[in-house]
Amino acid sequence: MDIEQRQAELIDYFVKYAASVKGSALVNVIVEATSHPSLFAFAEILSVPTVIELEGTGDTIYRELLQIYAYGTWSEYKSDACRLPQLVPDQVLKLKQLTVLTLAETNKVLPYDTLMQELDVTNVRELEDFLINGCMYVGILRGKLDQLRRCFEVQFAAGRDLRPEQLGSMIETLAKWLSTSDNLLVSIQEKIKWADSMSEVHKKHTKEVDERVEEMKKALSLKVRLTFLLVKKQYFLFEGVVHLIPLSSSLDIDLL
Repeated sequence: MDIEQRQAELIDYFVKYAASVKGSALVNVIVEATSHPSLFAFAEILSVPTVIELEGTGDTIYRELLQIYAYGTWSEYKSDACRLPQLVPDQVLKLKQLTVLTLAETNKVLPYDTLMQELDVTNVRELEDFLINGCMYVGILRGKLDQLRRCFEVQFAAGRDLRPEQLGSMIETLAKWLSTSDNLLVSIQEKIKWADSMSEVHKKHTKEVDERVEEMKKALSLKVRLTFLLVKKQYFLFEGVVHLIPLSSSLDIDLL
């Protein structure tokens, strides 16, 4: 099962789960979702009515925590950690994975120093182990570790939930892509029409050449036969001897 299909199934499961409970049971759902090793999208869970209803209650901090998992990073959590729920190790791992995905959205070369600062990692060995085992092995990140340049070259990174303020720019980007695709399609269709027309011209020319060749073959065949008959008429048999009779004029046949 690929990662996209697995994500869709998990999102559907937790959305239905969150919609069916309230209170402390809903808090447990949020903790379970943010701890799950294969779930990396949380915006749809945030939009569940029972989760929205946490706003203004004693459990509102769990909705805020879920927002960080949907849109935020490890450093954002740390800046408000004294007010938010304490994280279990699986939640810490998840939020650091999401932080790497956020960094990879805008940069295809991630310096080790930046990563170590953002992830609270103290040495290169620990950082590379995290990138390999915590990101690449999980399937959310692909790339190359460059120890000489002390950076990670991103080849692929799974996408995160769009922040509400990013929706406008995303729609604009998609609209430009659609316009470019339409223009490209028109260009391709024009080239196909041109190729078809050139093909018809080529077929017509080939047919004309073939017909001309056949005409030439027939003309040459006729000329050869007439020449043979003409030569044959110059000879006659008299008293057992073949005599040549010179022609007074030559026959010039040009059928080409």
